[in-house]
Amino acid sequence: MDRTASGTTEANAAAPDVTTPPRQWIWVLRVLGVVVVFAAIAIARSRQVDVPFRDPHGKLFASKIVSTAGTLMLFVLIDIVVRGIRGRRAGTSLWRTVRTRWTPYRIAMIALALVAYQVVYLCYRNLKSWDVFRTPQDDALLRWDRWLFFGHSPAVLLHDLLGRDLAARLLTDLYESFSTLVTIALVAALAFTPTVRSAYVFVVSAMWTWILGVGSYYLIPSLGPFHAAPDEFSGLTQTSIQRTQSAYVEQRDHLLTHPHAHDAFAQISAFASLHCALTFLIFLMARFYGLRILSWAAALFLFGTLVATVYLGWHFAVDDVAGLALAWISVQLGKLMVLGSWRSTRERAASL
Repeated sequence: MDRTASGTTEANAAAPDVTTPPRQWIWVLRVLGVVVVFAAIAIARSRQVDVPFRDPHGKLFASKIVSTAGTLMLFVLIDIVVRGIRGRRAGTSLWRTVRTRWTPYRIAMIALALVAYQVVYLCYRNLKSWDVFRTPQDDALLRWDRWLFFGHSPAVLLHDLLGRDLAARLLTDLYESFSTLVTIALVAALAFTPTVRSAYVFVVSAMWTWILGVGSYYLIPSLGPFHAAPDEFSGLTQTSIQRTQSAYVEQRDHLLTHPHAHDAFAQISAFASLHCALTFLIFLMARFYGLRILSWAAALFLFGTLVATVYLGWHFAVDDVAGLALAWISVQLGKLMVLGSWRSTRERAASL
């Protein structure tokens, strides 16, 4: 990384994290407070629908914690090696570099961030599953899309422009890389950012994206254009996307029919698009950290995601617009909670 989260030099980035003075712990309490309140909301919803929390095959929490922690350890090792090489050139031993960078405070806070994030994600996924008990409003979203595009379907316009074979295959690969991208971005923020607080800006912003995202699901329940207007997507080359979409509809039907079955769990909601929201958040955070080249790469990925969500029938165009707005709000909330302000990075340089 050539710049730090506060726009300072690499030398300043190597400054150790120190234990936060007691009066500064308020931002940590704010973060934990959000996690506790969101978990309480999820528990209340669980009781309302009379369906318990579920973690299918441990993929939402247990296995996710292990796999993310493994990736984090790899990134930490990379961080140590890179900083050790730079420190050796300056006459600093590798051990001192490690002790200075990876203090007990930083390790504990990063572990806390990882657990808090996964708790929020588990609650999000269960709340999303229980959203199927609400009546879908896809017809309204279809009308909004037609209005925005002067009576045309944005998906059909993309099919006519890009074709229905090669584009379908490429956009499927891009769309399905989303989970990997989010995990890498999260872990990179925890491992490579110069201070704990700068890392937490990313983590808390992402947490808010999941929280506000599931709120949008409840605001306008929907399944997506592939279900509301299936004829528009029948001409696409068959990829894993169609199989996944069919599986999601079957999961929804299973949960509605047998809500108390141990394997009853749904994964389908359209408004707003969190694929677009999280991808846009990564772009915004790259800008926040001063990573110009990375931000351009994220912008290209975001553009591809915007196209893929509509082209493949996962989302209405208005879902994407809502997702972009939701990400921007989430980043502002993340900066406000952790830094106490949503001012620019340079303005916060003195206090990080």
